[in-house]
Amino acid sequence: MFEQIPFSGNAIDRLDGLRHDAAALAELSDDPHSRFLPFQELKPWITLTGSPRLGWIERARLGAAATAEPLLLGRLNGAARFAVALDGVPPAPGADGKFIDARSIAAQLSAAESGLLAQARSLLDWHASHRHCACCGAPTVVARGGAQRDCPACAAHHFPRNEPVVIMLVTHGDACLFGRQHRFVEDFWSCLAGFIEPGETVEAAVRREVLEEAGVTVGPVRYVGSQPWPFPASLMLGCHAEATATAITVDRHELVEAQWFDRDRVAAMLARCDAGHGPRLPPAYAIAHHLVRYWLARDAS
Repeated sequence: MFEQIPFSGNAIDRLDGLRHDAAALAELSDDPHSRFLPFQELKPWITLTGSPRLGWIERARLGAAATAEPLLLGRLNGAARFAVALDGVPPAPGADGKFIDARSIAAQLSAAESGLLAQARSLLDWHASHRHCACCGAPTVVARGGAQRDCPACAAHHFPRNEPVVIMLVTHGDACLFGRQHRFVEDFWSCLAGFIEPGETVEAAVRREVLEEAGVTVGPVRYVGSQPWPFPASLMLGCHAEATATAITVDRHELVEAQWFDRDRVAAMLARCDAGHGPRLPPAYAIAHHLVRYWLARDAS
């Protein structure tokens, strides 16, 4: 189930065995069958003829606008796929699409396409923010087709990282615990979540975050599913957590408020996920939406 939600369906062959072969990488980059996904300010090029889809183009259409070395994503349907940053202008001729924010377009793409989008966006963002060596401060260069950056000055190798985040549907009997962060719009609620700290298990992170944010103690924790979250590069680890009590003490630095909601209200909030008003839960591009949907469907069967 969770492999079919937005950002989670990437089935590309990442061609890891070729990444040490500079000649093979150059050949793939020059291959007329290879396709490139342009980005501008981390927004992907989306083709708008028919249903929205990723705007893969031939290398010739990149022109002189490419400002970064193409980053190899892998091979799909027999052709190599690359992500590339463009500088200020759309790919020529540019009349068949536009650059669209990844968050707003994800739900309109297939799980496979949004998964590729997650890979490409996270990789481009990491390269843009790691242009200097964390060991000596010297400039780094793209290596292995984009799978790492190397420092010529001190020979250090740097690799893209995912930040693990626990996101948990906390229940007690037939009720769910949701919170509202300070950045949320009015009446928008979601599952509690937080980054896993060094030396911490998923289960321990779930219990710590729920206790810190809402003052609620948690007993059993069960992993349910995951979702890459390319803003900029997190891996959301979805869990179901069973609370041992219902008393709430909100940490106002973390949340505006937290409340328990009964099953009927939860179902109504999920159904209103795309509404612009009234109590509602996250839309279908977020794993929180699917954690709730899974819980409602499972317990109703």
